[in-house]
Amino acid sequence: MPKTSKTKRILKIIGGIIIFLTLPSLLFFGFLYIRYHEDLPIGTKGPEADQLAIKMLEALNEEAYLNTDYLEWTFKGQHHYKWYKTDKTCEVSWDEITVILDLENNDHSKVFAGQQEYNGIEKNDYINKAEAYFNNDSFWLVAPYKVFDPGTERRLVTTEDGENALLVTYTSGGTTPGDSYLWHFDDSGKPKSYQMWVDILPIGGLEATWDQWIITESGALLPTFHKLLVLELDMGEVKGLSFN
Repeated sequence: MPKTSKTKRILKIIGGIIIFLTLPSLLFFGFLYIRYHEDLPIGTKGPEADQLAIKMLEALNEEAYLNTDYLEWTFKGQHHYKWYKTDKTCEVSWDEITVILDLENNDHSKVFAGQQEYNGIEKNDYINKAEAYFNNDSFWLVAPYKVFDPGTERRLVTTEDGENALLVTYTSGGTTPGDSYLWHFDDSGKPKSYQMWVDILPIGGLEATWDQWIITESGALLPTFHKLLVLELDMGEVKGLSFN
């Protein structure tokens, strides 16, 4: 067989394998996009939006959350957290790595590999990874309490069902500024789900549940479980303590 013909045949086989592997994924993504994608809704800023946010915070006992000194949870059984909220530090652990994350000054953070403090060339990489994990995984725990954070915008949205929903956009801060979340509520004003328009997801408007709430020892209400499409996001054993 001539060399050029052999090369063409090999390229054809490789191309067929690529199509075989990627086509189902592309079709599946296309199905999800058509089925679930929604444009970011248009809402109205002002006192009504803020009042809806306040109603949510009252339903969750925000005062108890603000007085909570310590939070502990495990995200999807992989990332473990001991957040000393009052001290603004968090112990973030995964695999054999533990980072004592200083939430005010990364330069003061410490890294441990097993029981030994680590100061090697990858130290900053571990700190940055721990910070990214914390920003994402803590949001799944305490996002409702962050609706008045600096850099947030709140808008009142009326859904197709005629219900009031709260659109919160984070214009700054965190790992991915610009993300938006549309909160949906039960009759008491407690969150039951939110839809997401976030940088890491190519489909806008995907909805995740906020349920299996518990009242922690500190009195704050926190979720222990979320469901996003077929994904289950377990928060592990959630603890909230007040030291005073």
